[in-house]
This record gives sequence, C-alpha cells and structure tokens, in this order.
Amino acid sequence: MLARRFLWIIAAVIVLVVGAALAYRLFGARLIAAALVPTVRFADSRVAPPPDYALPTAWAANPMLATDPARWAPPGYAAAPHPRVAVFFITPTADLGRDHWNMAVGDAAVEPRIAGSMRSDASVFNGIGALWAPKYRQAVFGASLVASPDATKALDLAYGDVLRAFDAFVAAAPKEAPIVLAGHGQGALHLLRMLHDRVAGQPIAQRIVAVYAVGTPVSLAADLPALGIEPCTTPEATHCLLTWQSFAEPADIAASRAVFDATPGLTGRSRKGTRVVCVNPLLGVATAKVAAPAANIGSLVPGATPEAATIVAGGIGARCLPSGIVSIGDPPGALDKYVLPGNDYQVYDYNLFWANIRADVERRVDAFIPG
Repeated sequence: MLARRFLWIIAAVIVLVVGAALAYRLFGARLIAAALVPTVRFADSRVAPPPDYALPTAWAANPMLATDPARWAPPGYAAAPHPRVAVFFITPTADLGRDHWNMAVGDAAVEPRIAGSMRSDASVFNGIGALWAPKYRQAVFGASLVASPDATKALDLAYGDVLRAFDAFVAAAPKEAPIVLAGHGQGALHLLRMLHDRVAGQPIAQRIVAVYAVGTPVSLAADLPALGIEPCTTPEATHCLLTWQSFAEPADIAASRAVFDATPGLTGRSRKGTRVVCVNPLLGVATAKVAAPAANIGSLVPGATPEAATIVAGGIGARCLPSGIVSIGDPPGALDKYVLPGNDYQVYDYNLFWANIRADVERRVDAFIPG
C-alpha cells in the first residue's frame, strides 16, 4: 500500500514538472513579463542621482582602479600587462526590480550581477585591451519585455548616462589609441545608438578597431545604414561590426522579435519584418556557413566561484539562420541555469564562444596595428 502511494506521489510530481516545463515553453515570455515588468509608472518611479564619471567609483572597470572584475581570467589566460587598445564596454541588464524603472548605481543587490557579467563578458577583451566599463542607471529587465512609453523613458535615461560616460572615456583614454567598442544585451542596444550619435562620421571613427554589439538584434535596413560601419566580412577585417543572438533548438524568437518589431530603427524606419544582421562568432564573419563544434576553442563554463570556472573546447557549434539568430544546436548541459523562454541563450552570448571572441579581438587588433 505504501509502495503504491509512493509511486502515485512520484507520478504526480512528474506530471507537475512536465506541466510546468510545458507552460514555461508555451507561455514563458508572458509569465516573465507579468513577473518583471514594473508595476509603477515611470513618472512615479524613484530615480537615483546620475553618476559622476570623474570619480573612479562610477566605473565597474577602469584602469585607474587598483583592480576590477574585468581583469579576471580563467585558467590558462591572463590580463595583458601592457594593453594595446582602449576598450569601452557597456554592461548588460542586472536589475530585476519591478518597483522602479532604473537601477540606482551602487545598489548592493545588483553589484554582484554586474561583477559577474564583467568576468564572463568583458574579460574576453583583457588579453589586449584596457577596459573602461561605466556604472549607469540602466533600465530594469522588465523594460526590455515591453514596447511602452515608460520603457522608452527608462532606456533614454540609461542612455544619457552611457553618453556622458563615453565622453569621459574619450577624454581619459590615451590620445589616438585604437578603440574597441563592446556591449551585451541592453549595453549593446545603447552601444548601437551611441555609434550613431557619437562615432559615425566623426574623426574618432578612424580609431575604431571593431564593434561587438552582442545580444540585441540589428536591422539590416532600419539600423545598419545609420551606424557608419558594416558587418565583418573576413576574420581579419577592422572597423567592422560583430553581432549575434544565441538560441538553442528548437528556437522560438517570437518574444525577442515582438519588441524589436514594435520599435523604430536608428534610421527612423520601422524595423517590422526587416532582416537581422548575424555574424557567426566562431568564424568572425557574416555568413550562413556552419561552424562545427570543433571550431570552438573554448566556452567559459562558470563554477560555484570565479576560481572554479573552466574553459571547455569543442562542445558548441554555431550557425547563422535566415531569421538572424545564431543556432547553437541542442541545448548545452553545462550552460542552462539562466535560459530564457524560446531557448534564448542571451545570458551566455559571450560564455558560449569566449575563447574564440578573445582570439577574434586579438586578430583584429593585430591587423589594425601592424607589426
């Protein structure tokens, strides 16, 4: 009798787990939006004072700091003792709050997530560059889930901080030094806008080695013409754009595409129905060619502590699909903790291809600075 009851309990648990997984797959985007989109109006939301970028404490990474998370490296790698370029990196969303629209810089609950993204994302650049990464009043995660006036205001406020930080970076970085621009998620969204407003057509454009706008879609027709830069066509090309969004199979991009289609591009043209740029992160070029897992020289797999992180080679391939996303094939078991609905691996856009991106940056810097 007890054995039969135990089996019924196990069966019930399995049904609940399977049902929850199915609900997440079918309605995950709606569930996340319901849980994370702020419940207050932007006008009623608290707004923290803007950072002062003349102060080292306003930066998550800065050469003036004694140390910072961007200088971390996994076993077998190290930060360059004599960086050859200046890197401006814009961090992804770290604030999951819903009682406000913008993060307060220095929020103790959010700082560890920012440090984590610096180790997993920004660290790919430390083998050849000195990193500047501003803290900014980024929009909360829920702002990326809706196309609303409040979300737009939150992103605009965050972007204002990024612009001021970039101006401070340009003033502080060594004059005439080559520059790498990079971002992830929300950071990449601000980066694209900054390219249009501060770089395209300006003298500083000649100093740009490459732009890594990762984890946000870029419309071929509605965004790209406003950027003053083209997708990379060879692994050694410079002054070019690398952008991708990582999905496992079966991929469902509907949620990601919905907000994108509802917002205007940087040219002012509607993004709805337009093609999205995709550069294969394992090959370093915009191509439909498949990169087999053997081409992956190392994914960064986090551990319980930073010291426990490992580099795993040969496990994950990449292929640009007609939809503009990068398919990584079946879900990788080692990187599955923060997967978004639709098999969206945005959190791991850098982790999946960490060693290849690091090699890509070094190869383009070598081409930009011969000898």
